[in-house]
Amino acid sequence: MKTQRRVSAAAVALLLGGAGIALAASPALAAETTYKVKCIPPAGGGSPVEGDTTAKITAPATAKVGDEVDVVWETVKPASNNTDLMVIPKDSVLPTGWIALGGGMGELKVVGEKKNPEIAKKAPMVMSAMKGKLKLTKAGKITLSPGKYDVAVTFSIGTFTTKCAPTGEVGAGATIDVSAGSTGGATNGGATNGGATNGGATNGGTTAGGGGQTDFPGKAVDVKFDCGETVPGGITTPVTVSAKKNGGSYDLTVKTAKDAMKAPVPLPKGALKPSMQIKLGGADSGAVTVTGPANAEPIGQGAGVSLSDMTGTYKPGKTGKVTLSPSDMTIEVTMVAGSSPLSVPCKAATSAVSLELDTTAQQGGSGGPSSSGGSGSAASGGLAETGAEDEGGIKALALVAGTVVLLGAAVFTFTPWRRLRGTR
Repeated sequence: MKTQRRVSAAAVALLLGGAGIALAASPALAAETTYKVKCIPPAGGGSPVEGDTTAKITAPATAKVGDEVDVVWETVKPASNNTDLMVIPKDSVLPTGWIALGGGMGELKVVGEKKNPEIAKKAPMVMSAMKGKLKLTKAGKITLSPGKYDVAVTFSIGTFTTKCAPTGEVGAGATIDVSAGSTGGATNGGATNGGATNGGATNGGTTAGGGGQTDFPGKAVDVKFDCGETVPGGITTPVTVSAKKNGGSYDLTVKTAKDAMKAPVPLPKGALKPSMQIKLGGADSGAVTVTGPANAEPIGQGAGVSLSDMTGTYKPGKTGKVTLSPSDMTIEVTMVAGSSPLSVPCKAATSAVSLELDTTAQQGGSGGPSSSGGSGSAASGGLAETGAEDEGGIKALALVAGTVVLLGAAVFTFTPWRRLRGTR
């Protein structure tokens, strides 16, 4: 693995001071510890990998009860290199770690930023430093030991996460000597959650919420859509539901496939407009409608067709853990500006949880049959390289985690297209 540039303890102390570290705390000290981990890659990412991770934990040597101190986890040596499947794009790697706290104080969640160079196949991974704030609630020596960590990588098709967890004993990376002082609140670390594993038999989604967290990336889940006679055999595509906290509500962004099909006829600007229902589960119920804008540019015959990102707003009606799963999709087709659109309904025959949120009920929140959404922007997703078998059909191929997967026949009869062709 590539070793990141090491920052001196004094420099880290200055950085933490600029971030608002308590004046009563001593200058930050850094210590390294190496421990064994087992890393589970996302579906299509290869077999589990066991290796050694070296982490450097930076925290103040002394502080007092009531202080809120900054803690930094730098990954000096990750357990494995990038796979040989694909190049990791620049600024796409989001690490999230959990630091075990001694003295019965639980654990601290720390998170990095999406800041990394482009990482070639088989090249050493590069991860940003993960940071969190720790509220000190009692006197004594508190050890900080690095533990499990997630490495979420975002591609155009969605977010894929490798999960690493210790397989043996982990030594302390740092120790804080906490003296008596004013009483404080609960111990907690603010963090941004780093996606989830897309694969295997696990369909758990991403759990997110708490602290100062505002961005909640979901995991890509394969959804099989039944579009009736329009698409015999249906379409299977990865769908990712992500959220951004906005006051007491969440702004949702839903990404589907890129180049999911090739246009059977030339499509004018504004021809295709998608919408989708996001089903709520767990503590809340109902659904949120998300919609996307129509295509901003004409699409030539045989060119790839991508659905725009769909957006909407979820206002929680209940407090607790709420799951969000992609559900039914509708594509409105308008071949002539000003004419009534043709609606192509696609029912979600199979789906899974893409995201889980820890919510607080809001007045006028959901919890009913459905909630209205908003409009979105930009193409996204991950189906690629499709081609027509004949005038009225295509066969879709999906590029998921670097592996091309044949999605069955997925042959469009294009009865609607034939009808629309007659209007041109």
